[in-house]
Amino acid sequence: MPIEQGGTAGHEHHHHHYLSSRCPSVPLPLHLPSQQQQQQQQSPYGGEYAKMEAWMDENPEFVQDYFIRKATRQVVDAWLVSHATPAANTSTEISSPTHVNNTQSCSSRGGSGATTPVRKISAHEFERGGLLKPIVNTIDGTPTFISPQSETELSSSQYINGTAYHMAGARSQRLSRSELKQLDEKELIFELVKDICNDLDVRSLCHKILQNVSILLNADRGSLFLVQKRSSTCVNDPVNRCLVSKLFDVCPRSTVEEMETMDEVRVEWGTGIAGHVAESGEPVNIPDAYQDERFNKEIDILTGYRTKALLCMPIKDCSGDVIGVAQVINKYGGSHFTEIDEKVFASYLQFCGIGLRNAQLYEKSQLEVKRNQVLLDLAKMIFEEQSTIEHMVFRILTHMQSLIQCQRVQILLVHEASKGSFSRVFDFEANDLRNDDSDARTSPFESRFPINIGITGYVATTGETVNIPNAYDDPRFDESVDVGQSFKHNSILCMAIKNSLGQIIGVIQLINKFDNLIFTKNDENFVEAFAIFCGMGIHNTHMYEKAIVAMAKQSVTLEVLSYHASASTDDALRLKTLKIPSAAYFELHDFTFDDIRLEDDDTLRACIRMFLDLDLVERFHIDYEVLCRWLLSVKKNYRNVTYHNFRHAFNVTQMMFAILTATQWWKIFGEIECLALVIGCLCHDLDHRGTNNSFQIKASSPLAQLYSTSTLEHHHYNQCIMILNSPGNQILSNLSSEDYCRVIRVLEDAILSTDLAVYFRKRGPFLDSIKNRDTLDWSNEEPRSLLRAMSMTVCDLSAISKPWEIEKRVADLVSSEFFEQGDMERQELKITPIDIMNREKEDQLPMMQVNFIDSICLPVYEAFADLSDTLTPLVECVRDNRKHWIELAQETQQRKIERDNGTTTDQTKISASATTMSTNNNNTSCNSNSIAPNTYDDVSTSNSDVSISSKIVGKLPQDATQQILCTNYLKHNGSWCSTDNNKEQNQVMDQQ
Repeated sequence: MPIEQGGTAGHEHHHHHYLSSRCPSVPLPLHLPSQQQQQQQQSPYGGEYAKMEAWMDENPEFVQDYFIRKATRQVVDAWLVSHATPAANTSTEISSPTHVNNTQSCSSRGGSGATTPVRKISAHEFERGGLLKPIVNTIDGTPTFISPQSETELSSSQYINGTAYHMAGARSQRLSRSELKQLDEKELIFELVKDICNDLDVRSLCHKILQNVSILLNADRGSLFLVQKRSSTCVNDPVNRCLVSKLFDVCPRSTVEEMETMDEVRVEWGTGIAGHVAESGEPVNIPDAYQDERFNKEIDILTGYRTKALLCMPIKDCSGDVIGVAQVINKYGGSHFTEIDEKVFASYLQFCGIGLRNAQLYEKSQLEVKRNQVLLDLAKMIFEEQSTIEHMVFRILTHMQSLIQCQRVQILLVHEASKGSFSRVFDFEANDLRNDDSDARTSPFESRFPINIGITGYVATTGETVNIPNAYDDPRFDESVDVGQSFKHNSILCMAIKNSLGQIIGVIQLINKFDNLIFTKNDENFVEAFAIFCGMGIHNTHMYEKAIVAMAKQSVTLEVLSYHASASTDDALRLKTLKIPSAAYFELHDFTFDDIRLEDDDTLRACIRMFLDLDLVERFHIDYEVLCRWLLSVKKNYRNVTYHNFRHAFNVTQMMFAILTATQWWKIFGEIECLALVIGCLCHDLDHRGTNNSFQIKASSPLAQLYSTSTLEHHHYNQCIMILNSPGNQILSNLSSEDYCRVIRVLEDAILSTDLAVYFRKRGPFLDSIKNRDTLDWSNEEPRSLLRAMSMTVCDLSAISKPWEIEKRVADLVSSEFFEQGDMERQELKITPIDIMNREKEDQLPMMQVNFIDSICLPVYEAFADLSDTLTPLVECVRDNRKHWIELAQETQQRKIERDNGTTTDQTKISASATTMSTNNNNTSCNSNSIAPNTYDDVSTSNSDVSISSKIVGKLPQDATQQILCTNYLKHNGSWCSTDNNKEQNQVMDQQ
């Protein structure tokens, strides 16, 4: 801006493109013949229409009256659309995503809580009305959005209402320039005052003032600056004010619409002619601008315009405060502006000051209305749905970015235990709204970007707001977060999120405001209001989630308590008096152990014998009666289901006892871990319902709501802890606190390891670790933990390593339980069960059993045989059972073919198939190195699919997992067991 207009040479770049279009230096008359000629040349219509348009320009009162009487609703709507307030300039390096597709944004206006928010107004547009008062005020120590209204504002508001009423009752009748020319001085001032008194639009009012001043003083052009408080957050600025104008060098022919396209011009307080007038409050009349040192001659050189006389005068409100500066340049018919011009100028500007103040107050009131709409929209968005913290935060992030218009927004939730760290970090980037899946997304991204812990940690610990115009100038900013990134931090606004108790629960951080702007005080006010709503929303969502968990726990507890009860003292005393035979009597050391000949009391006595022989009772000072009652309570807490009952738990415990004693691994684990393993085996399926994890999720059971992964395993563990803590069942009561904690940790890990999803996750590292078993150090916790987990799986699947008669009997029990679940899925859930649980596909079970052995059992059993030669009989028995399942599959297939074709099957082809499978028994099908990795990679992708019912022998993966396992082994989706083509059978077996 030129110094003669009140600016300095340093501001030239703001309006350079406009200076090139300044009006020529030839004086213009008050009438409009040249303007009419120009309209005739530019009009898309004919000459007659141009004359009509010119006449309408000279008779605006007729045009307005005609418009009111004749205009249709469609015409009014079209006018409103064409004259709507233009959005902020987006032709910058980084544009606002909400400005990219206006049509798409409008289509989602129906719901303010939409995923892609509808921005009523951007925070930057509030800068136009100057710095507004804080959104959040404190009354009686309570944050509130109600702003206390002063008497001055109240009277101004009433005056505005009166003006609005006057505007509704009478039309503005603005005289044409030719008519104004015929009036004397007093009538002219009166008409010009009437022209501005009913205009409450600041931009339009300022334009009228300049054009009227040019008429009054017969000046070539003029400019008008308004006083505006700085939006900067700098507290050390003693002035905190500046002059701002978008009406610079207004010619008689210029329009408001043309001025809207011009860049904003800012003048420092006390700088240049306009700044001096604003600071001193006194007018300046310069006959020859080139003789004044404050005038910048370079602007005239650039534009070719010759500035001669200049008159600059302050605009004051009713209290005498300077609210603006008006200036005119080059008087027609004279060399300079006279004292009479100064008096006329000052008289008119007195009225202008009143009208301008009213317009500013009205604009502020409108901005307050819009701001309230934004806040109400925010409140509606936050509180209408509080189902999950992810959904809540995502809506906050999208609306915050849309309102403040910045590149990134992050919400960091403070860790409850450590206030300086964060438990979760949600982030949102402007470009996220442009992605194809933006409308479908309901949860935010997490931890995509590096965290600047210096600033966010400072806000999280102190609660102070941090507003940094340049991040690299702040010592708290860690520059390393930008290393290796295409993103660079510039401006940062970081603020604490508090709950209703004033506790800091998170931090909201905004990075890089669009258009290279800094975050202003108005932005801080908005973010502060956002933070309060966010705090309440996040807190309520946390409470809602806790309430859901509490209700689920209550439901599970009531169900458990209604079904189970602790064993009675009488039963414990009875068991205590019974004789406990030796382990040899029960054959507890035998890998081929069969419990079918034992009565229920015999299983309890055998359990006591295992505790005694492992020296657990003496070592940990377990009360014998308490041990008896605990065993009875554990047995009582197993439901009477087909397979996953106390008998299964007893068999798993027996196999653990046999392995520990046969391999001497009890020396590796030690007494504490042995105690935890035995307890874990007895309790690993407590309160099993005869259905698997997938069923719990499909049925939306309370257990599924309580535990998202390893649903039943977590429940088994919690049931175990409940019994251990029940009065009369506290077998660990004499342990030291350190030993007790150790037992509980190993116990939890052991029970959770019976989930096949956990098994697949740990099997790979375990197989890798035993490759160098000669150098393996079992004193380290990690390999010992893997060995414990694999031992739980081997014992859980122990029936597969028993003689064929036992294995077949157990497999039938498993199938029966699976079929029962399939029946429930079909009847209660109205879904078709997977093949392994479908009674209609019972003939496919043998081949699925083979797949189960190859994919799950053989790798771990072979690994155990490598670790200890004493375990070789286990893997040999598994291979033998595999042969029996293949034979059974062939018989089943033969019966199916005979049933379908009514003919005898080609025995030669069947024998060839059997030979091929048997030959491959010790090769590819049993190769843990080739099968295990693929199985692990595929199955571990879905917890709900992998976590099949229980971890028993013959227990097969479910849903997609079952098919994946079949694919990994047969590479044909189990086609062998479903196809009728013998040629395909041979091809599939050849691939093995």
